[in-house]
Amino acid sequence: MNIQIFGIKKSFDTQKAERYFKERKIKYQFIDLKLKEISKGELQSIKSEIGINNLINSKSKEYKKLNIESIRSSDIKEEILLNNPKLYITPIVRNGKLATVGYEPLVWDKWE
Repeated sequence: MNIQIFGIKKSFDTQKAERYFKERKIKYQFIDLKLKEISKGELQSIKSEIGINNLINSKSKEYKKLNIESIRSSDIKEEILLNNPKLYITPIVRNGKLATVGYEPLVWDKWE
């Protein structure tokens, strides 16, 4: 397995995801979205697995501030996501081409 966890250290679900993989002694790479952005290629891969709308946190302050609700174009949403990491629902967990958003231990169990 090649696990990557994209998240924010203070996010409770991100912490639970890290704990899940640590407890099972599964190596993972943590990418702090406050320090490093998701690249366009990574976002494309994640988006094809999950869908762009499932990555966006509609409860975040940024969502309301940027008025994303009114945007229909997925290309524009993608550009906004690339420039505003606070908009992501976290954690985003990747295993190669497979990906999940949020805390999904039932899915991760199937990856082992």
